[in-house]
Amino acid sequence: MYRLLILLLVSVITLSACSSSKRASGGYYKDDGPGSNIPANIMAIPDAQPKIETPRPANMRPYTALGKRYVPISTHQPFRQKGIASWYGKKFHGRKTASGEIYDMYAMTAAHPTLPLPSYARVTHARTGKSIVVRINDRGPFHASRIIDLSYVAAAKLDLIGPGSGPVIVEAITNDDIRAQTESSKVATTATQQTALYKPQEESVSTNDAINQIANQQQTNTSESKEGSVFLQYGAFSAPENASKLASEINQNISGVESKRANVVKVDSLHRVHIGPYNDRTSAVNAAIRIRSATGLDASYVQKPDFTSKASL
Repeated sequence: MYRLLILLLVSVITLSACSSSKRASGGYYKDDGPGSNIPANIMAIPDAQPKIETPRPANMRPYTALGKRYVPISTHQPFRQKGIASWYGKKFHGRKTASGEIYDMYAMTAAHPTLPLPSYARVTHARTGKSIVVRINDRGPFHASRIIDLSYVAAAKLDLIGPGSGPVIVEAITNDDIRAQTESSKVATTATQQTALYKPQEESVSTNDAINQIANQQQTNTSESKEGSVFLQYGAFSAPENASKLASEINQNISGVESKRANVVKVDSLHRVHIGPYNDRTSAVNAAIRIRSATGLDASYVQKPDFTSKASL
């Protein structure tokens, strides 16, 4: 609840400075802003991927902020709201959110006064029709004319950085929605696999080869979904002591922003410094951004099991 506690201590003078006419650097709070090291590829950061999560009981209790009482929504029910969205950036970057997670201004998240923590929502710009999906992991904004605080990157994807705020429609993505989407994806995957099984014989892959390929892919997907498939790499050394030194230095600096640790893995006679695994590239990219903010180091990503697929993040 660090963000909530900070806001509770904001003076009347600061609150008046939060209006759009007093906004500095395009941000919602007068001393907020986009930061000085904005990643070059933020517009390519994917939307949050909804999944069924259990709300934290501590975040379901009614609370009071700036003299107003809020009652959180305790169930994943349909919810639709129209109003003004704002965004928050460097002022809270790296601090704990109300959900206990670390706020990352370059991740697709948002703060809402009453939606379950965590949960997911679709936010649509009411004027342009642009739409994004965010993970709700924080409380706020506590301002009469705002209904949601977007992360910097979420606001950027809705073209709200310059004006600082804008009209949006917020729609909760319920657990029923997530289940329906999961079932739809399964049906689509099955149809694709069946199509592959019955390709004409004149193609280079035989029917038996196609069956084996699909079976192997299903086995790989199952393994990766459980164990993770993407690692961040921060260097490759012929001398193991150099790799160990870098891994140690990284771990000393990332404990506050990343739960996974740097380890040394020997691949192709080189000692590589890896962090992971992550379930997908989206998770890896968001982790790399957090780690860069703490260490200044850029990462490449590698795909298991052979660590031969590499690309700069």
